Amino acid sequence: MAPERDNIDEFLKSINLKKKRKYITAAVIALVVIVLANTVLYSVGAESVGVIQRFGEYVRTTPPGLHMKLPFGIENVTKVPVTRILTQEFGFRTEKPGVRTIRSKQSLLNESLMLTGDLNVVVAEWIVQYKIKDPKDYLFNVNRVEETIRDVSESAMRQVVGDRSVDGVITIERMEIGDAAGLKMQEILDSYGAGIQIVTVKLQDVTPPDQVKPAFNAVNEAKQEYETLINQARKEYNTIIPKARGDAEKTIKEAEGYAIDRINRAEGDAARFLSIWRKYSQAKDVTRRRLYMETMAKVLPQVERKYIVDDKESGILRILPLDEISRKGVAK
Repeated sequence: MAPERDNIDEFLKSINLKKKRKYITAAVIALVVIVLANTVLYSVGAESVGVIQRFGEYVRTTPPGLHMKLPFGIENVTKVPVTRILTQEFGFRTEKPGVRTIRSKQSLLNESLMLTGDLNVVVAEWIVQYKIKDPKDYLFNVNRVEETIRDVSESAMRQVVGDRSVDGVITIERMEIGDAAGLKMQEILDSYGAGIQIVTVKLQDVTPPDQVKPAFNAVNEAKQEYETLINQARKEYNTIIPKARGDAEKTIKEAEGYAIDRINRAEGDAARFLSIWRKYSQAKDVTRRRLYMETMAKVLPQVERKYIVDDKESGILRILPLDEISRKGVAK
């Protein structure tokens, strides 16, 4: 019985050993497949491209999607986000972006403090937005591209700000300064072959240093008061001067009209007098009577009471009741 049991045990052990070998072989094959899959297959996201290097040398660029490459480090892929807008901040740092951005309180005067064209000092904060237009140039032409972009941005911004006055930098020329700095950055980066496209440069805030803010504010208040007084004076000027000119023109026109009227009246009176004089010289009695009657026709209708006295009456003293007439006139 014992020899049979030993044979059975040996048979079972041989079966278990074969199974273990199969499992080990399957596990090794699976591991090889996984390693090959990981080193051969790669996926590129929708906003990126894949830059392939073979033994460190550039060979091709692959679009978004699933692709294959040579395994075991023969070919390596670097994924470059070519459609994503990248941002760098200058003079400040955003700790927590969102609806309400929380800015870092650390002092960054080494990059934000700059001199204007009229020798004033300002603290400028700005952002640079850019994207990668050529992934090959971006990876291989310039070492430490992000630091290069920061250095180029600071240089361009200092040059543009240095060509302008402090009033323009702080108030009305911010957009022009950002555009000019962006153009200079693009020109410099293109000369380096950095493969970068500047999208926009925006000045966020420009203020005087804290040490001179009170004096700067006082100067601004004085300028604003000066502008206010000038505007008030212009308003008064625009109100009073046109009115005075209109009154003067009106007076002149009235005087001219009065002069023309007086001249015309005088000429008419003179012509009428000459006409009457000619008629009088031809028929003195008739003309005298006509003038008398015409005058009485104008005067008599305006007289309320008329007293007619016969010049032939004599012997009786003629008395007019003047007191009674005056009392009636007052009562009326």
